[in-house]
Amino acid sequence: MTGPVVGDDGVARCPWAGTTPGDMRDYHDHEWGRPIAGDAAWFERLSLEAFQSGLSWATILRKRPAFRAAFEGFDPDRVAAYDDADVERLMADAGIVRNRAKVLAAIANAGALVAMRETDGPDCLERLVRAHAPAEPPAPRDTEQQQTTSPESLALSKALKERGFTFVGPTTMFALMEATGVFDPHLVGCRRRR
Repeated sequence: MTGPVVGDDGVARCPWAGTTPGDMRDYHDHEWGRPIAGDAAWFERLSLEAFQSGLSWATILRKRPAFRAAFEGFDPDRVAAYDDADVERLMADAGIVRNRAKVLAAIANAGALVAMRETDGPDCLERLVRAHAPAEPPAPRDTEQQQTTSPESLALSKALKERGFTFVGPTTMFALMEATGVFDPHLVGCRRRR
């Protein structure tokens, strides 16, 4: 059980952000738990959370520029049109996580998002995620009190799977809701806690 840690700058943060400057601390301070907008931003976060499954978030952050280049800024229309040659191009790209199932899931999810947008309009992924927002969970004081799933993340996972999305399990969807500020994920005592 770990509460907030104080960095070399005297600022208290969630322990995974570390105590020294770097990608994880920057992500914690400037992105994690903050709202995002637009289909490309939501598709990027959904995709990166899926690619992170089984890996460290630090790995994904280091590779994020390469992911953005490889997936053309996570433009869902472009990614939905990828073919076998694109899959092979992605599988040969050492800058990203070269997991065929995850690459195919990103392409399938782009297609599912495009199809959903045709019926539900722009920003439909954001609306769907936010519609599954949990009532503000109790503010965790340490890592032991932090959840990794919820009934709402399970329902979101099911709703996305019904729409053709893959690699969207309840833990991944909980992480997506944390990362995008659907609720405040920061520990009590962290300077980013609202």
